[in-house]
Amino acid sequence: MSVWQPAALVGAEGELVSVTVSVDPRDLEDVLEILADLNFPINPQICHGPVTTVEFPAYAVHLADIGAKLAGAGFPSVIVKRMWEEIHVH
Repeated sequence: MSVWQPAALVGAEGELVSVTVSVDPRDLEDVLEILADLNFPINPQICHGPVTTVEFPAYAVHLADIGAKLAGAGFPSVIVKRMWEEIHVH
């Protein structure tokens, strides 16, 4: 028996990806301010620990803008994973 598995989740704006930004807890508010200023909605999930992670879905077409805004503010560490793989792992 064969089970069909898509290689990606794709919508009108391209592939849906999972974006993770790791920051010092003291910088969380600054990162959230940057994300709030983007021209598309962000629905972040925040995980606290020694390092705070901010995770959110985004379309791949927006990655350059996300990366540029974060790097411009001194937050260059952005990890991007295909959403299908993220869902499949969890």
